Amino acid sequence: MRKILIATLVATSALATTGCAVTSGQSTVGQYVDDATIATRVKARFAEDSSVSAMRIQVEALKGTVQLAGFATSQAEKDRAGQIASGVPDVKEVRNNIIVRPPSKD
Repeated sequence: MRKILIATLVATSALATTGCAVTSGQSTVGQYVDDATIATRVKARFAEDSSVSAMRIQVEALKGTVQLAGFATSQAEKDRAGQIASGVPDVKEVRNNIIVRPPSKD
């Protein structure tokens, strides 16, 4: 129990001393950390799924709402990205702004 308490104090003090700025719309540092965690989880799930490109799709989170942007090569990829994001814990809403752009035939 003591180790958990020390780890929590170290993590909290690290956040306080790094100057972690709360962005517009986020009321607390805790909310900022929660949103960063959600976005990271979504990106990690994209990386694990071979049908979605984690490199072409950007993920942002604000108060549990995830916004997806970037480009997909098919409607199926766009839809799958939305499904993956919806399945991440603490995601309240997904705004799927991914643009479908088939690969060029150069």
